Amino acid sequence: MAHTHGKKIKEKRVKFVILLNFIITVAEVFGGLLSGSLALISDALHNFSDTIAIFISYIAYLLGKKEVTYKKTYGYKRAEILAALFNSTVLIVISFFLFKEAVVRLKSPTYIKGWLMLSVAIIGLVANLLSVLLLREDSKKSLNLKSAYMHLFMDTLSSVAVVLGGIAIVTLKVYWIDPLLTFIIALYVLKESFSILRESMDILMEATPPGIDMLDIKKEVEKIPEVKNLHHVHLWQIGDNDIHFEAHIELDPGLKLEEVDKIRIAIDKLLKEMFGIHHVTLQMESDSCQSKSILGNGEQCP
Repeated sequence: MAHTHGKKIKEKRVKFVILLNFIITVAEVFGGLLSGSLALISDALHNFSDTIAIFISYIAYLLGKKEVTYKKTYGYKRAEILAALFNSTVLIVISFFLFKEAVVRLKSPTYIKGWLMLSVAIIGLVANLLSVLLLREDSKKSLNLKSAYMHLFMDTLSSVAVVLGGIAIVTLKVYWIDPLLTFIIALYVLKESFSILRESMDILMEATPPGIDMLDIKKEVEKIPEVKNLHHVHLWQIGDNDIHFEAHIELDPGLKLEEVDKIRIAIDKLLKEMFGIHHVTLQMESDSCQSKSILGNGEQCP
């Protein structure tokens, strides 16, 4: 199980990417208006959505680092997940918008200044590619930044389509390549966006984290000689790298407090090393619960 705990993003990179994408947006708007290219203006809108998405992701990341309070005992860690949910939803909407625009462009191709479109598109592509490379490492550390990274990746592919479309217009006068690539881009991004959306929803619904099997945990914990049973298990995530676990542990009767504490420490170490779980709460007991089910069947034990 390869969950990582407490990874930090490189904030200067994120700030630079926000500024860079804002500059790209302005450049492509002017380039689109001067060349008459709807593709460039559309790409500028994608870039603007990227800028907003990364800005929201960065603010959510800063909120996630705030200290816990008596009122918010988990802090603001869910802010990142809410941002990921929002960004992935926007990506899905944009994907369907791309489908619609592709159909419109196929039906009504318009004349544009190919060389101007191509020049601005290449600048946009280089800047988008640089942004993707800068955020790639941090996207693996945060689900929230992964959704922003997908925004950038989507726009990089869109820029490739605009560049190819510009080349086709300048050399071959072929207009159908751009909407075809748009369909391909939208399909890929739609798939990735639904994946992020589903993962965000699972975290908000406190589902068992992917890659962790509660039955495997039960099997490993019950290998400890003094442990008779593990039951009433709850396993959930606060953020994408913050996994929590609580359970009842039935022990052999007659154990001293020092022995019980050693067992608790052993279980804590096992969960951390084998399953990447860093927040563990255990209730040690001796035949206190009627139900010994791993899920507890809703029974409240004393």
